[in-house]
Amino acid sequence: MDELRGLWHLLRAQARSQMSYRLSFAIDLVSNVGATALDVLTVFVLYGVSSMIGGFRLGESLVMIGIAQVAFTLADLTVGNIERIRLYVRTGLMDAVLIRPLGPLGQLLAMDLPLRKLSRVTFAVVVLAVALARAGIDWTPARVALVIAAPAGGAVFFGSIFVATASVAFWWIESGEFGSAFTYGGRDFTSYPVTVFGGWFRGVIAYGLGFAFVAYQPTLALLGRADPLGLPTWAGWAAPLVCLPVALVAGLVWRTGIRHYRSTGS
Repeated sequence: MDELRGLWHLLRAQARSQMSYRLSFAIDLVSNVGATALDVLTVFVLYGVSSMIGGFRLGESLVMIGIAQVAFTLADLTVGNIERIRLYVRTGLMDAVLIRPLGPLGQLLAMDLPLRKLSRVTFAVVVLAVALARAGIDWTPARVALVIAAPAGGAVFFGSIFVATASVAFWWIESGEFGSAFTYGGRDFTSYPVTVFGGWFRGVIAYGLGFAFVAYQPTLALLGRADPLGLPTWAGWAAPLVCLPVALVAGLVWRTGIRHYRSTGS
């Protein structure tokens, strides 16, 4: 409880600091919508050229991108700032984090929580809500549960990817582009039907690393569609559970990295 109380005080301090200049904070909120809005706009541009992409129509793809964007923006808001660990390792500030009577991961997340990214989450939720309303889904209690569990599981999935790839900085400080390939690259991958990808790339990224279970498989279950690639129907319903082994791997990588850390001496 003492640790939770300490983290809560860190979060409050961050919130007060970021909102002390209200006009600047408001501008940040508005400008942060841009990245997510452009991702959604790209889908409309693509469907302006073709009425069907990868065997999916626009309305179906919007459900997919809605789930993917809600999952990613939630993870980016709550965990994405872990990418700053490279700065802490390089400058030796990680030493200060480790000597405090709080867990290092919780501290790093609470110290730089980017509240300005709340607008991205809000926009993504609106996109998903509109897409679901227009998709003609036959709603059942199971589908209602899935539409809640899928973005939540996806957020844990992306959050785990953030933590695992950021932990590489304990061995390789300049690992930013490596991490971005899996976090932001994964966001882009999950925003489209995996049927548009082919060969080994789809096998490795979609199923080897599990990105197909963030939005593609849950969308199939929500729409009541069979998987064109042949996976059984239950795969879509069980998709949110894929985040659990990914989170375990991320936790293992993080703990190994912490044990590997050596101070810069600065």
